Amino acid sequence: MFDPLLAEVQNRGRQFTVYEGEEDTGIPSQFATHAVSVRREKLPAGGPAPFVVIEEDDEFAGALPVDELQKLLEPPIVRPGEREDVSEGFGVLFDVLDDTVFTAMNRRQLLGVSREIEDRATRVGTGTLRASFQNRSRLEPQIELYRYLASHTDLDIHIYGIDPDDAPAIPGVTYQRGEQLDRYWSLAFDGGGDESQSCALVAREQSGGYDGFWTYDPGLVEEILATLVSCDGS
Repeated sequence: MFDPLLAEVQNRGRQFTVYEGEEDTGIPSQFATHAVSVRREKLPAGGPAPFVVIEEDDEFAGALPVDELQKLLEPPIVRPGEREDVSEGFGVLFDVLDDTVFTAMNRRQLLGVSREIEDRATRVGTGTLRASFQNRSRLEPQIELYRYLASHTDLDIHIYGIDPDDAPAIPGVTYQRGEQLDRYWSLAFDGGGDESQSCALVAREQSGGYDGFWTYDPGLVEEILATLVSCDGS
């Protein structure tokens, strides 16, 4: 179902070059579970503070200090405009950091990303939120959260992977079986009319955890929403 989209994102050709001194910045290990090529270059003694150069498809995309990059990667993952302590002008660079495929993430880490998307949908309060939970047991711990979303917002909420006849009754929530989604954990919010608020997560269950990506790119979010809509009535 989402495999072609995962392959498309994985083949985007991101490269990070980390310029650092004698002290290890830890940046390469932070991206060890992402589909990003990372290489190191040594800075001379007395040189500038460590920084990262980002390329996409062999073209320069930008550069930023390591300490700024580390702030951007602190959970929950947030855009630069939502942090007062990040300099202006990093929006484009953060777009490059979006949509990098991760591997071997566990459920706890994915819950952290999911919470950021659900919190954003709650703050906006309108629009469409679509989520797939693989099966009812995966939904059970989230039932009260979705009761709250349905009763305290004007969100149009669709939950996939649950048989409607076996689903907990939540006024304002529509259930879809979505049998083709049993390998995927996905969550997508259309931004409620403001594409700058749109965001999504797609994760595919593997033997060692999950691989996938999260994104704030409106085009990718729309693709994910459309994929889920194609499962309506299945």
